[in-house]
Amino acid sequence: MTQDRKESEYILEKEATRVRVLSEALPYIQKFAGRTIVIKYGGAAMKDGSLKEYVIRDIVFLTSVGVNPVVVHGGGPEINIWLTKLGIEPQFKDGLRVTDADTMDVVEMVLVGRVNKELVAMVNNAGGKAVGICGKDGNLVKARSINKEKVGFVGEVVSVDSTLVHSLVKSGYVPIISSVAADSTGQAHNINADTFAGEIAAALGAEKLILLTDTPGILQDYQDPSTLIYKLSIQDARDLIDDGVVGGGMIPKVNCCVRSLAQGVKAAHIIDGRLPHALLLEIFTDDGIGSMIVP
Repeated sequence: MTQDRKESEYILEKEATRVRVLSEALPYIQKFAGRTIVIKYGGAAMKDGSLKEYVIRDIVFLTSVGVNPVVVHGGGPEINIWLTKLGIEPQFKDGLRVTDADTMDVVEMVLVGRVNKELVAMVNNAGGKAVGICGKDGNLVKARSINKEKVGFVGEVVSVDSTLVHSLVKSGYVPIISSVAADSTGQAHNINADTFAGEIAAALGAEKLILLTDTPGILQDYQDPSTLIYKLSIQDARDLIDDGVVGGGMIPKVNCCVRSLAQGVKAAHIIDGRLPHALLLEIFTDDGIGSMIVP
């Protein structure tokens, strides 16, 4: 076989694969057109430059086929970098960032002023239209302290007014939301981004909530990726927590999914953001790549 023929067959195979993928995606594109999908963006997919490009392109692709993505992001590693630069030692208690007044200033500066605007610029540069906001904007999220004496200005969601987000989506923009919100006095609070995303998804009546993580999903054996559980019910998820199969940092993620489903979200997904095009693989293929929890 000549070299030219080998190259020609390789190109044909590659194009055939692309056509098969598009054909498989078509029913899902039709199904989710006009629907809202809330994406919690975090983990390695935010820290790795090449992975970040894949996520941004996936978000823009979703808008191009009529899906309405809403992005909620954290930024813990970036916050730690800036705290260290400013001579403030990051502290944690029971998995929560101890957030005194100085730390809260840095959290707000980094999440709202730096990480948020970087993501907005990346979506815009990739051909999308994005607007960056936080929980304070339009009274989107009202917060209250979890335990001010113990962890400072760490908050939880009291209520969500989704009017602003609906307006942005209706106008063709991708809302990119940082998980900072104010309490009834106007004091800013740092809120866990997973929890924040779940409450936003519920308020929007989202079709899906997708959490990008650094794990394949929910595993029957956390040391064995081949034990990935692809689909489970709310009761299954609760049983896995009770049985100790789901533990550590995965517990709040699963609980956040369960809570959003209980409030009307159609499906919640925990997927591996370290995989290129993880969002498209989960949404537009028959098998998906992560764990899907359904009511």
